[in-house]
Amino acid sequence: MARQTPSLPADPAPAEGYTVLARRYRPQRFAELVGQHAVAQALENAIKSDRVAHAYLFTGPRGVGKTSTARILAKCLNCEQGPTIQPCGVCASCKAITAGEDVDVFEMDAASNRGIDEARHLRSNVQYRPSRGRYKIYIIDEVHMLTREAFNALLKTLEEPPPHVKFILATTDAQKVPITILSRCQRFDFAGLTLPQIVGRLQDIVASEGREADPQALDLIARRAGGGMRDAQSLLDQLLSFGTEKLTAEQVYTLLGSAADDWVAELATAILAHNPAQALEALAELAGRGVQMSELVDQLLNYWRDLMVLNCAGEQVSDLNLPPHFRTTMHQQARAIPLDTILAGLDLLSSTRLRLVRSNHGRLLVEMALIRLARLEDLLPLTQLTQWVRQSGVAAGPPGAASPAPPPPKLGGLPAVEGVKKNGLMPPETGKNGHATRRLDEESLTDVWGQVLAQVGKFFAAQLEKAGLPAISRPNSLVLRFPVDYNQDRDYCSAPERVSKVEETLRKVTGEGWNFRVESSGVAISPSQVMNQPTAAAVREAEAVRTRRLKEEVEKEPIIKRAIELLGAQIVRIEEGFTLPEADATKRNESAEEA
Repeated sequence: MARQTPSLPADPAPAEGYTVLARRYRPQRFAELVGQHAVAQALENAIKSDRVAHAYLFTGPRGVGKTSTARILAKCLNCEQGPTIQPCGVCASCKAITAGEDVDVFEMDAASNRGIDEARHLRSNVQYRPSRGRYKIYIIDEVHMLTREAFNALLKTLEEPPPHVKFILATTDAQKVPITILSRCQRFDFAGLTLPQIVGRLQDIVASEGREADPQALDLIARRAGGGMRDAQSLLDQLLSFGTEKLTAEQVYTLLGSAADDWVAELATAILAHNPAQALEALAELAGRGVQMSELVDQLLNYWRDLMVLNCAGEQVSDLNLPPHFRTTMHQQARAIPLDTILAGLDLLSSTRLRLVRSNHGRLLVEMALIRLARLEDLLPLTQLTQWVRQSGVAAGPPGAASPAPPPPKLGGLPAVEGVKKNGLMPPETGKNGHATRRLDEESLTDVWGQVLAQVGKFFAAQLEKAGLPAISRPNSLVLRFPVDYNQDRDYCSAPERVSKVEETLRKVTGEGWNFRVESSGVAISPSQVMNQPTAAAVREAEAVRTRRLKEEVEKEPIIKRAIELLGAQIVRIEEGFTLPEADATKRNESAEEA
């Protein structure tokens, strides 16, 4: 919870100039810190028990009080009435620390003093005792900006500094601080401030300034600040410079370049009603009013975020971006669309927001996003689609389906097969995986191999075509032989991942598992043959004709013919290099034996 905040400025503006609100209302005591009760309590207890560490690391978002806490701790330690948890604020040391002019408190910006020379200078000065206070205190802001060499130079000093030295490091990115530095410090994580905490503080400031403000205006400022008090105070300072006695929500919209909540709700309603024309019309009206496209996308992101929260948690959720009078409408919208559709919309808006940063066509990108959002149909989760496929064998349900389709009705004890006869044609044969299949044999080899080449990719297919048509070496086994001149292509195609790709494609086309291997034929091809090589289609056709002729000649062989007649055998394959026996050679051998 927030601590009690003062109603009057803590640091009045000097007579010679204006001091911004973020400086004039900077907390001066632990009790004035907003939203950091745990940190304040720990530091107070450390001072009371005399257990103040030699090095602290304050980390958290911007504008949440890290540097202010470091100054308060410095005043507690060096106050003339201390060490105390309640610095007087009137002694010379307290006033000098508040003004940033104390000779014993060094505030160093690591973003501009990040080198090893600055670290060496700091290390050489820590040995000297403080001029008037009890401690020499070093406050290093944005410490993660130091170079690696500078961090290394501080290691020993940070681990064992002199008794009169205290280090307070502050950063918004603790992940970039080396672990060797983290292990030498006591770390305190500052939380981002909540909307009620920021609004409460802004109300006190407005009252102290003698002005009035609509609650909705302060609420808009707090939401825009994103959990940072300094950002909220800077925005309030801009609004106060408008000069009107009362701050209104319209002034905030004008200052930020954002759209009114009513316009955002109207635009979102048109999108969710799948009416892109109305959404584009609303966008044109907002652009004419000077609304920034990035601000509008941020507001739509917040709207879709509220839809997501309402869809998951119900209407009782309290942390919404739009005012309460939109709650009923948004709750009805959140219940009318699936959560996956809302999440898809969030992804689309997030990507659009990132693209706006790098584009000069902001309105075009937003128009594209609105049209896509309006055309975004109800989505089904992947698990539901998988269940659909398993139950009914179809890839997707009808548009807008929110539950899996029931399994197909059964006829005669067996499930009905959809599309058994369509346009007088029988459906193709299907394998175990549900794909249409084509039996692979000598007659269909050319067509099946052509389907495989069409599915493995153009480049890979071009390499496979150089070997011509594969051969069925044995049942469920294909072999592709490359000439010796194509060793590089053979090595490329014989890689395990590419062989597996061909086998998987064969399984899809034929519905059966096939083994595929790549070999070398041992036949060389001359350069002229390579230049005059026929096309892949011609090679496949010639190979088919050669195989068919060879099979016919083999069937005429007396022994083979007799085996076919007696046993009903079939020629399954003809091994490479097969030659028909010659009768003349047999006769010559018999004559030689008789001689």
